[in-house]
Amino acid sequence: MLSSGRKFTRSGFGVWPRRRTIIAALAALVLLPIEASDAGWLSDVFKGSSKQAQSPKRAAPPKPAASPKRTTSAKPAASAKRHTAKAAAPKPAASKASASKPIAPACTPAKFRIVVDVGHTPESEGAISARNVSEFTYNLRLAQRIEEKLKAEGFAETKLLMTEGKARSSLVRRVATANNLSANLFLSIHHDSVPRKFLEDWEFAGKKSRFSDRFSGYSVFISSDNPEFKTSLSIAELVAKEMKGQGLKYAEQYSQPIMGKYQHPLLNKETGVYSYDKLIVLKKTRMAAVLLEAGSIINRDEELRMDSPEHRNIVSSGVALAIKEYCDRRWGILGPL
Repeated sequence: MLSSGRKFTRSGFGVWPRRRTIIAALAALVLLPIEASDAGWLSDVFKGSSKQAQSPKRAAPPKPAASPKRTTSAKPAASAKRHTAKAAAPKPAASKASASKPIAPACTPAKFRIVVDVGHTPESEGAISARNVSEFTYNLRLAQRIEEKLKAEGFAETKLLMTEGKARSSLVRRVATANNLSANLFLSIHHDSVPRKFLEDWEFAGKKSRFSDRFSGYSVFISSDNPEFKTSLSIAELVAKEMKGQGLKYAEQYSQPIMGKYQHPLLNKETGVYSYDKLIVLKKTRMAAVLLEAGSIINRDEELRMDSPEHRNIVSSGVALAIKEYCDRRWGILGPL
């Protein structure tokens, strides 16, 4: 005990100042992690001014500011996502509505206005058949039958259109009349012939006439310049399908180079729908427009069929069924078959 006391007495004069230095150094080491960011940390320890000299303490508020970012920014972000999701919710409904939208618009037969156009005029009769009957006569008979069938199927607004005058002027009047009626469909009825170079001479009932048995069949024409081209194509496809369904064949010659200027692009090789872009009644009408060549009256065998009431019933029934099918909403959903 006494010896240790003596050591303490000696150290009181020589060892204690060193201990003070060591203690100060240890205090500096303790403070090192806090003050390591300050370049003058050691001098500040010995001067006792570390608290006053530490600017990072005031610049450190980024640390408290960072914690709100961790606590509050995550929640608002999640909330924003929820709000965005709610706002975007109507989009699936919109796409669902567009997916169920009919390809071809449905119609109500009682309100669907159809203009059945009798091709040509008494002054401009069109082609002359193998038996010297004018195309206009054939067109009128068939158009009248089609009008009757359509009205019987509920298309009460069907109107038969006959015009007078020369060919081109009558075409302009047809278009103007159909446009003024605000029709939904312009259906022009014709019977076919062939270019002059294919015609041959023969006599019928003591009169000279011309014929061509080389070609036969119906054909359906539309124009890509028509403002309602898609509807025109839909109805043309249905009419052609019904003609084919009745066992009739379409006229394939219009797709062949031998037709010269009468050659037309074939839009459907299965049913016989052609494009005839420059025809006035197809491109100038403001509604869907379809031209039906019911068959060839220059072909001697086919003319006999064209002249029979039975054949007119077949063609008119096919046309009425096609337009009725177009007006059925199921056709709008399924599209062309």
